[in-house]
Amino acid sequence: MAEEFPGWHGTTIIGVRKGGKVVIAGDGQVSLGQTVIKGTARKVRRLAPGGHEIIAGFAGSTADAFTLLERLEAKLEATPGQLQRACVELAKDWRTDKYLQKLEAMLIVSDGSGLYVVTGAGDVLEPEHDVTAIGSGGNYALAAGRAMMDGDMDAEDIARKAMSIAADICVYTNGNLTVETLDG
Repeated sequence: MAEEFPGWHGTTIIGVRKGGKVVIAGDGQVSLGQTVIKGTARKVRRLAPGGHEIIAGFAGSTADAFTLLERLEAKLEATPGQLQRACVELAKDWRTDKYLQKLEAMLIVSDGSGLYVVTGAGDVLEPEHDVTAIGSGGNYALAAGRAMMDGDMDAEDIARKAMSIAADICVYTNGNLTVETLDG
């Protein structure tokens, strides 16, 4: 029986909306099987299609995520200032296009007011409690973030603390963060 090639693992991305700000934060770890390949990957990016600032974080295959980010930028250029519509159009293409269907990644995107998770299953989800997370440590970060939402911490502090908690629990998440913020 041939040994299977170990899968790529890694990343935790969190999006938090609170107090007129949206923060997307992500760790920098990329792992192959049980080996850390890189600890400083940048999985949260700032985009500016058509002059409208967008922040995006991705979990999954880096090449696949970049393909999706390029497609999202094209959708945003076709529908300037309409992030939700662009996300829905991207999700439709992702679900129906034979090439895109093979992509293995998820996105969290925001324009400062909307906050969305976009998946290859055709979903465009807006979090109910203004916190969302994806990736290998996503559930840990989500639980921690939700627990802190009612306190006095601002969006960035919640994102940073939730990522720290996820990094303490998930072996595929580290504490090397990239954090991007937009005002609502």
